[in-house]
Amino acid sequence: MKRVKAGCILQTLVFLQKEDCGFSKESQLRYNREEVEKYKKDLEKNKTRYQIVSVEEQEDASIIVRVRKHLNDKTDVSEYFA
Repeated sequence: MKRVKAGCILQTLVFLQKEDCGFSKESQLRYNREEVEKYKKDLEKNKTRYQIVSVEEQEDASIIVRVRKHLNDKTDVSEYFA
């Protein structure tokens, strides 16, 4: 029998708007930045242990966020968040 003692997940999220939304690139980028901040606040609100690995703004006004998230509240995963 095996058990997962500790675990984290590395997610790559893309925040973007539909191409035909009618917003300028600046508006899309501003909206996407707001969505990233809302995502971070939701993680904090839910008391999710996380680490933002990278945030990259793309030419098409999308934002790519790589985040490492703690999966199990009851174990020490400090080695993943060093």
